[in-house]
Amino acid sequence: MIHTVIDEGERVRAGSGLAAVSRTLYERGWMPGTAGNLSVRLPGGAALITASGRDKGGMTAQDMVVVRADTGEEAAPGQLRASAETTIHSAVYRTTDAGAVIHVHSPYATAVACRTGRRTRLTSLRIERLELLKGLGLADSTHTEVPVFPNWPEVPRIAADVAGHLATTPQAPPALLITDHGITTWGRDLAQARNRLECLESICQLLLLTGSGLPAEEKEG
Repeated sequence: MIHTVIDEGERVRAGSGLAAVSRTLYERGWMPGTAGNLSVRLPGGAALITASGRDKGGMTAQDMVVVRADTGEEAAPGQLRASAETTIHSAVYRTTDAGAVIHVHSPYATAVACRTGRRTRLTSLRIERLELLKGLGLADSTHTEVPVFPNWPEVPRIAADVAGHLATTPQAPPALLITDHGITTWGRDLAQARNRLECLESICQLLLLTGSGLPAEEKEG
């Protein structure tokens, strides 16, 4: 459990910020219905994340849950449950200095995740030459390898894969894909995480338009 007292004003401000970004991404068609989730890191080892089953176009500051940033454990029992993908957010917080994480089902990134991912093994999407790579904040913006994780039915298993990869791959970009599922990005705050999301979604659109760097459409049996 989290023993640090969370300032109520800070919680409301952070929750309002999450709700505002959620509405924006919903309106773009990237968080349809209740799909997707966002979180921000709070002081004292906590994080605030969108609640499970909430309409992403109508969220308010009250539709958020306080969890432990490093484990995803809820701070206290309540009527709201943290998002189903909380453990993936905690895997990012545990292994990076991210201040915010966004997970959505934006169409182009999700389509690329369908094309490049495999059901039972980690793959990667190599991106090179595109000017938009500069928007990801990479040490070397000429190329990157975006990991594409298997979409295990057990979300903690996905989270374990993510944590293991990030802990052993310091040059990994601030983004990942999940096969047949969607995209997750992070940054020092919500604005940077959203900018990186928009950038990678645009890159995926370009890859699909040009066919560059994408494997032939095939799936494991």
